[in-house]
Amino acid sequence: MEKIWQKVKDTIKETIPTHVYKMWIEPVHFLKSAGENLILICPNNFLKKRVLENFAPLINTELHRVAGDGCHFLLEVPEKNNGPARAVIRKTGDSSVQLTLSQVDVRPKNGRLLRRDFTFDQFVVGKNSDFAYMAALSLASQKKPSQNSLFLFSPPGMGKSHLAQATGHQILSVFPNERVFYITAEDFTNEMVLAFKRNSIDEFKSKYRFCCDVLLLEDIHMLSGRTRTQEELALTLDYLNETGKKIIYSSCIPLTKIPKMSDQLKSRIALSLISEIEPPDFRTRVKILRHKAMYKSLRVPSEVIEFMASELKQNVRILESGLIGVTTKASLLGVAVDLPLAESIVRNIISTQKNITIDVIKNLVCHEFGITIKDMISKSRKQSLVRPRQIAMFLTRRHTGHTIQSIGKSFNRYHATVIHSIHAVEKEIKEKGEMRQQVNIIEKKLTDKTFE
Repeated sequence: MEKIWQKVKDTIKETIPTHVYKMWIEPVHFLKSAGENLILICPNNFLKKRVLENFAPLINTELHRVAGDGCHFLLEVPEKNNGPARAVIRKTGDSSVQLTLSQVDVRPKNGRLLRRDFTFDQFVVGKNSDFAYMAALSLASQKKPSQNSLFLFSPPGMGKSHLAQATGHQILSVFPNERVFYITAEDFTNEMVLAFKRNSIDEFKSKYRFCCDVLLLEDIHMLSGRTRTQEELALTLDYLNETGKKIIYSSCIPLTKIPKMSDQLKSRIALSLISEIEPPDFRTRVKILRHKAMYKSLRVPSEVIEFMASELKQNVRILESGLIGVTTKASLLGVAVDLPLAESIVRNIISTQKNITIDVIKNLVCHEFGITIKDMISKSRKQSLVRPRQIAMFLTRRHTGHTIQSIGKSFNRYHATVIHSIHAVEKEIKEKGEMRQQVNIIEKKLTDKTFE
């Protein structure tokens, strides 16, 4: 029966465009037979839906031609559970090919863990993200895609990291021997600096140039002004591109607007398929909330879902925050989730967002550090002014919708300086030192609205 399916695939390959075949039909494999029927398997529910909607008649026609009218097919997706990763064995001749299925947090060959829930199945596709989704899925599903790199950009909270990690999950599922590296630009920089200090730079170069099949590189805008890192990354990308390796970049800023990035590096990244993820529309926000409620086994009435979707428009993180907020409050109070409860949660979220402005953040930080607004936006580079200025820029980026450029204008700084400041604060926060305590104190006053 497997030979029958292969004949069907070969025929279909000749009748539809190559890129369509590779995206939709090639990932469908023979699993087993049940009487005269074929049980086929594909990587995820999204692909299953598209195949059944668009190719079921064609597949059935070819099956009847090859095996007779009594032969039909069923398309399945591997079952998931909360235990260790399961595997499906697909026999091919005398050998067996094991397809590893990602069910828990996955450790790629190098870099950070992939989040368990950041898969293609868990990504809600809308008009704002359909192209980015399809591009990432195509890159992940094909052994040798015609376009081997993808550049994703959007404001924070739109799903860039989700798609990047979903690509890693999918590749490790379909091609388990691929060496997937999931890192941030900061990781790459720190690792390179450490390699220089340890006199092991040749090992560092060899690792990324010759031992990496898939590079998932997040937050490349954080490379702004880092000349040496940019040079090394550009050379690494030359090796990866020449050998057809897969690369996904993500950024909060469009490539052309990333400051202090060399033309050499930009030209390498510009070879990618570039896709922007925009804020979701109302219909997509409803889908996102329903999906997250179902995934987390939360019971939320439709009118509450639609109300939150109509009010919380900024990004997916805000939507999830609202959903968790209303269900948690209902649980703590022992009451049902209803519109009045949702209104109180949404009102608090919107009120907090509206009240936190650049001026509020500036005044609060200046008060905490005992300086004036004039000092903060001055050209002075005294440490006593640089530190609060960086914190204020960091908090403005985190708690307002202002762009890097508008933040720079407000603080009388170039946007490259804003990026550097945000990076510096993020780095010190991770080290859990004095900076983290200062940021936490100021941030708590912002979210508690004790600045009023």
